[in-house]
Amino acid sequence: MENFKFLHDETVRDEKVRKDLLNRINKIEGQIRGIKNMIESDRYCVEILVQCAAVSAALSSFNKMMIDNHIRTCVKNDLENGNDATIEELVKVLDKFMKGVL
Repeated sequence: MENFKFLHDETVRDEKVRKDLLNRINKIEGQIRGIKNMIESDRYCVEILVQCAAVSAALSSFNKMMIDNHIRTCVKNDLENGNDATIEELVKVLDKFMKGVL
């Protein structure tokens, strides 16, 4: 995000959460490759659009999982340690996210 300095450089994730996130993003990556193949093989537009809707839904689910995990870990930990700047960061990120910038 332009003109925005993140509070942290990294996040240590629980192994189960990391695995779930990677599984979801790998599935999305496969769906995108499938759409590319459909375009290359001149598949019917509506078939491609249905697959695009599935990718959007999968990405939305991934985003919800990321937001949930961020709030339950990073934000919670920062607040417990007196770092209230994390609230402003979250508000800015959610604002951009809801505008479709991220």
